[in-house]
Amino acid sequence: MSSWAASLRSSASDATAENAGGAGRAKAAAGAQAGKRVALGNLTNVVGGGGRLGAADAKLGSTKSIVDVKKGGSFASLRNVNTGRGSISEPASDKSDWALSQHDSALQGKNVSRPSVPNIVTTGGSSPGLSEDSVSMEDAMSTCNSIESSDLECLDDGDSSIAASLHCWANDKLCISDSKDVAAFNWRKHSPIPMKTDNIFDLDNNHEDPQLCATLAYEIYKNLRDAEQTRKRPSTNFVETTQTDMSTNMRAMLIDWLVEVTEEYRLVPETLYLTVNYIDRYLSVKEISRHRLQLLGVACLLIAAKYEEICPPQVEELCYLTDDSYTKDEVLQMEASVLNHLKFEMTAPTEKCFLRRFVCAAQLCDEGSTLHLEYIANYICELSLLEYSLLCYAPSLVAASSVFLAKFVLKPTKNPWNSTLSYYTQYTPSELHGCVRVLHRLFCVGPGSHLPAIREKYSQHKYKFVAKKYCPPSIPIEFFQDATS
Repeated sequence: MSSWAASLRSSASDATAENAGGAGRAKAAAGAQAGKRVALGNLTNVVGGGGRLGAADAKLGSTKSIVDVKKGGSFASLRNVNTGRGSISEPASDKSDWALSQHDSALQGKNVSRPSVPNIVTTGGSSPGLSEDSVSMEDAMSTCNSIESSDLECLDDGDSSIAASLHCWANDKLCISDSKDVAAFNWRKHSPIPMKTDNIFDLDNNHEDPQLCATLAYEIYKNLRDAEQTRKRPSTNFVETTQTDMSTNMRAMLIDWLVEVTEEYRLVPETLYLTVNYIDRYLSVKEISRHRLQLLGVACLLIAAKYEEICPPQVEELCYLTDDSYTKDEVLQMEASVLNHLKFEMTAPTEKCFLRRFVCAAQLCDEGSTLHLEYIANYICELSLLEYSLLCYAPSLVAASSVFLAKFVLKPTKNPWNSTLSYYTQYTPSELHGCVRVLHRLFCVGPGSHLPAIREKYSQHKYKFVAKKYCPPSIPIEFFQDATS
């Protein structure tokens, strides 16, 4: 590090000594650099950086700025480098003559007078934001005025109408509007499901935060709904048809152990849901022995962590979690096998993708504790990962049923479903009946004493002890009746 700093200081001192020379040496250096390609280090955006003119000065300014930063100088000093340096006068370049010749050749056969080109004279004191070879504002305005001539052809009425129609189409599609109210609801008329703004809360009205993608949220979730129906869904009976050496109880024990691992390493919930998705899809097409089932779980967790996490756990750490039952090479070989059998299709819509949006829709019209609603819905949705029979339901249906049951747990006497949830989930209460019944049994009875990870996780204070919430033993049948319009 010290040798690198010494060489940097020596180069800076050499450049300073070179710049302190006479005017003849500066002109000779500029002439020598004129025919060479400018180095990337000489290209500067500060005031006074003049391309091939003053290449030595640009180099000096670049070196000086680096030294100032290394010494603790602020970034504001980088903008003030070379501001006091006078400009260099230069005759009109050959580029102006070339441009005029091209303009004359383009106007052949037309009686159009060539616009007058002002003389570019650089002065010693350049205005801020303009380099030495820039044109002044007055000269630029005179050039634009001289180009405007009555002899030049303009767009006809047909072209102007096309431009107007394109402008209207862009305003309609891209929500280009001065009014936020118009921009918020203008795109909804293209949705296949019309939105009744009188009794439905608007979930996508925040156009200030670009991460929310309010304008494209409907299309994004519509694409996720199409993806979950057409591909990347595991088989609903792979234990009976494909696997011969495992049971549904073994699958539940593996997922319960993975919940402990993700909680210990503080992995995001999406990693857990993707891991279960990879496991089920792999078991749907490839037979595996019970002794290698944990190896499959570790390999799928590794892939999902690489997909979702910023810092995924190392392979050696995962081997240690299995009590060194598998080696690093075995984990990597299983990882390659999973990727090949899944055809490297790692992007898959899971319950968590839909649950986040459905919970936000439920919180809009909920007057109670919204945080409890979110934790209970997440607890129910993670319980669904243990139940093999729930594979027959789409992830969006499981997420919607989790929100339904979470609202019922918080307020048992109030109908948990409303028009806002029907609009954003695109499910009616009658469509949720079967899935809600299974989730209700899981919540009341629990997965069992041999699968304690999820219940212990949501029995902590940071999750508001939602796993200990009381749930009524039955759900009124009228809550599953569709509202008549």
